[in-house]
Amino acid sequence: MIFKHRLCHLQIFIFLIVLLFFLSCSGNNPNEGIPVSTFKVVNSFPHDTDAFTQGLVLDNGVLYEGTGLNGKSSLRRVDLETGGVLQNLNLSPQYFGEGITVLGDKIYQLTWNTNVGFIYDKDSFNLLGEFSYPTQGWGITHDGENLIMSDGTSTIHFLDPQTFENIRDLSVFDANGPVTGLNELEFIKGEIYANVFPTDRIARISPSTGRVIGWIDLTGLLSDEDRNGNNAVLNGIAYDETDGRFFVTGKLWPLLFEIKLVSAD
Repeated sequence: MIFKHRLCHLQIFIFLIVLLFFLSCSGNNPNEGIPVSTFKVVNSFPHDTDAFTQGLVLDNGVLYEGTGLNGKSSLRRVDLETGGVLQNLNLSPQYFGEGITVLGDKIYQLTWNTNVGFIYDKDSFNLLGEFSYPTQGWGITHDGENLIMSDGTSTIHFLDPQTFENIRDLSVFDANGPVTGLNELEFIKGEIYANVFPTDRIARISPSTGRVIGWIDLTGLLSDEDRNGNNAVLNGIAYDETDGRFFVTGKLWPLLFEIKLVSAD
């Protein structure tokens, strides 16, 4: 009887050990189940190594780029094939240029820490107006109705493009908690794609819940040897809606890449 009692206790003990083992293993990867994509390089194009890329957008086949750093910030129209600058507007030296987006016939450009954004005519780059916001400016895109803006935290702001009223805020998270460092943005097929500073990852974000619904791992896309210092991080996402082409680059990178996303499984 004593033997059976001890055997029962031993079986319970072994069961608890096995249960704890499996729980600890599952806890090592709280994001298990979130799809991860890697990449296949389709093509690469020259990119200005002096361009501190903060915004990138394709609109009807035309590539626009916003660059940063005080005294070097600009808005550009760029030849995709050659990397040549076709049209350029330099920002005043007090402004550190950030993300850009094209909505209708206007280009919107953020600045980093001066709480002001600029509105330009898409064709002429003539300044049409300014708008303000209380946070830092990092990345910007749109969903066809509202401007969508990041500020380097885990929060994304939806703004009315006419009044610039803050319509709503979206907290971005995965199973580990808030996802901070949200940088350059692109709205693709109903999802928000965000560079996560200073990593080689892009988060795919649900615009309704803020949950990260997928990760894109671009580790190895550009080698450390080809990066011009610690500031040469991945930043810049452009998507061609007409043919589904996907482009990425980084700050001071020598190349802009067309990539195809492939499952990491």
